[in-house]
Amino acid sequence: MGWWQVNADTLAGSRFVLSPLAETFACLKVLHAGAAAHPGERTWLAARLPDYRRRLAADPVTAALVRAGLGPEWIADFLTPTPRGEDFDTEVARVRETSPEAARAHLAVALRGPLPAILQGRDDLPDRAADLLTYVWTEAVRPYWPRRRRVLEADVVARTAQLSQGGWAAALDAMRPGMRWLGENRLQVNLHEYPPREISGAELFFVPVTPQRHGWVSWEEPHRYAVVYPCSGALADTEPATASAPESLNRLLGTARAGVLALLDSPMSTSQLVAVTGQGLGSVGRHLKVLLDARLVRRRRSGRSVLYYRTAAGEVLVKAQGAAPPPAERS
Repeated sequence: MGWWQVNADTLAGSRFVLSPLAETFACLKVLHAGAAAHPGERTWLAARLPDYRRRLAADPVTAALVRAGLGPEWIADFLTPTPRGEDFDTEVARVRETSPEAARAHLAVALRGPLPAILQGRDDLPDRAADLLTYVWTEAVRPYWPRRRRVLEADVVARTAQLSQGGWAAALDAMRPGMRWLGENRLQVNLHEYPPREISGAELFFVPVTPQRHGWVSWEEPHRYAVVYPCSGALADTEPATASAPESLNRLLGTARAGVLALLDSPMSTSQLVAVTGQGLGSVGRHLKVLLDARLVRRRRSGRSVLYYRTAAGEVLVKAQGAAPPPAERS
């Protein structure tokens, strides 16, 4: 397994950041795989996949670059510069600035073997990679970025609340498959058999992306490391999230209000609920007031945000309604 040695100061100074390039690269991986993880992602993929495939069919060099860069176990490092919380243009410029020699070396590592003939000796691979990422950002991510950003922000709020309630071990164990806190200052980041890394004293970033099957680690030794992870499943769907409530609960409370209650297994603010459900601010506020009055949710302040979360009674109601069979129809 791959793990990092992390001292208390590094962990205490770590932070969540959003990265348009990380989101774009995760979407590139979805396009490359041609498979979606949930209905909202399926709708997006169906709209974008034909044009992506036409583009690569017309450009066999870039197509070979993508196949090589997304290796069976390792991603070519230059495609995923460590996020710093910058805008897309600044981030993708770092891909373009990679030396041709480094790009070819990274691709060979990802392939675990020599480059195919079509890529050997080429000095334009960083430019081609940056151009493809810019295309994916412009055509497939940027039109949805305001909503995706709100979804990612909601995930960060939920993770921060989880951190305050259960500590770093609980927050890290739930972040991505294969990742967990091992104790003795050791953070397991994946299940691959790689040598441990000493990162004490470095900057450590946690970076959410919306595609559900994709995450990775990156670093700029020895100063900066990042874990890119899929954000919470309920938050990642690009469609309104009220459908996650059991049908019986929808009938009891109404679809919109039941959807709000179903989402509050993790603390969320009003603005995050607006972003995830697609409901208006006034509607969400009214639903929260009814749920508060019924003592199905509570609220508490976290910094500048007011977070809402289910009470024990709310938990019982959601679970009971989810398990109950539908009522018999009357003749």
